[in-house]
Amino acid sequence: MNSSGRKPAFTICDANEAVASVAFRLNELIAIYPITPSSAMAESCDEWAAAGKKNLWGEVPRVVQLQSEAGVAGAVHGGLLGGALTTTFTASQGLLLMIPNLYKIAGELLPLTIHVSARALAAQGLSIFGDHQDVMACRATGCALLCSNSTQEASDLALIAHAASYRARVPFIHFFDGFRTSHEVQKITPLSDDDLRAVIDEKDIAAFRARAMTPDHPTLHGTAQNPDVYFQGREAVNRFYAALPSIVQETMDRFAAVTGRQYHLFDYHGHPEAERVVVVMGSAAETLGETADWLNAHGEKVGVLSVRLFQPFHLKSFLAALPKSAKAIAVLDRTKEPGSLGEPLYQNVVTALAEGRSPLAGSARVVGGRYGLGSKEFTPGMARAVFENLTHWEPRHGFTIGIIDDVTGTSLPYDADFDLEADDVRRCVFVGLGADGTVGANKNSIKIIGEQTPFYAQGYFVYDSKKSGSMTVSHLRFGPRPIRSPYLIRQAGFVA
Repeated sequence: MNSSGRKPAFTICDANEAVASVAFRLNELIAIYPITPSSAMAESCDEWAAAGKKNLWGEVPRVVQLQSEAGVAGAVHGGLLGGALTTTFTASQGLLLMIPNLYKIAGELLPLTIHVSARALAAQGLSIFGDHQDVMACRATGCALLCSNSTQEASDLALIAHAASYRARVPFIHFFDGFRTSHEVQKITPLSDDDLRAVIDEKDIAAFRARAMTPDHPTLHGTAQNPDVYFQGREAVNRFYAALPSIVQETMDRFAAVTGRQYHLFDYHGHPEAERVVVVMGSAAETLGETADWLNAHGEKVGVLSVRLFQPFHLKSFLAALPKSAKAIAVLDRTKEPGSLGEPLYQNVVTALAEGRSPLAGSARVVGGRYGLGSKEFTPGMARAVFENLTHWEPRHGFTIGIIDDVTGTSLPYDADFDLEADDVRRCVFVGLGADGTVGANKNSIKIIGEQTPFYAQGYFVYDSKKSGSMTVSHLRFGPRPIRSPYLIRQAGFVA
């Protein structure tokens, strides 16, 4: 039973479907333009609207496909100014095309939640696969950045983001790892309409509608400002951002009272007196947590600090979650900013330690590293190597993990054979060709196992960017406990 006294019902779906279900029920206008790996969210909403499915207020949301993501951003901006509950879904270059409008939406204090299956950006080459480069490019827009680590969290934090945005009057980018989370099929507890009603505050929505543009209450928008007032206007938003972290935490607490699932701005997992801590966002937190449990069981003192609200980065909450016993910290970023002193999460952590006057401030034993760009694998062996790097008196800074960097020598060595999978977890791998039906059949199989048996199940499907005709690999796991292994199967019990 959860705290509301109901026996939770389970469903099995991927994060895209789980997030789309929440967003569809909480909005009136959904502007879309498909881009991998977010397309399924838009497609689901379009399908539900065509079938006449209604939102939380008994209306069928209007789903409109524009001619580009730039058009989507304009439509979203217009919908918000008109007082319509509005959302969209995007990733990668599509999100970048929205940046000019995001500055306006944030500057005008319009509540919005954009759901992003975070994806790599085209640099030396195009990549349709996952990392955090796109959302990190939006840090300066004024949007809050909220990160989910798993399929269940993506569903839950989607609701929390919408509710907090209406209360705080700040737009949110709610993101989760493209493909690794967006396309990972998991057994989750879905959110009912009653759950949504209990977390969303109708007073906040009424206040948003009251601020809408209308001839009955004329307001001025889209002005040009001269040097006499622009600076003051930019600083006037400070109080909204100062209040936002506590609003997000209050929303998380309200969500916990309804569902029994508690989240915090920063969640720590590991030894209560950890000497080595890794700070991270996204699905890698699950792998690091699994590895930390094994290391602690073998006499070590390590832990993982998961960042949920990346921006605004709340200093007091971060320092409260970080074990006071920590002697060495590694910060893992799933992005790259060439030429910077460190990637965004690393810089936030170092700044928080310095401003918080932590005993660790200025220590040479706070290091940063990069992992997982373009959906590069992050395994327990790699996680263990990151923890082991912190045992050195001078741990390597600016390292990479998961590649062999024989050009600039940044990579950490790791044990590729290190395996933490339990013996009672069944692991199956199916190899096929794009569009031959293998992936669809395996999605059905894992859903049947998840829905018709007491087993927990996980399905993940590897595609090539060439899609039809290229090789696909389906990775299926099922077992008696929740599966927290967001990485590919390397030792399968069944191969087909």
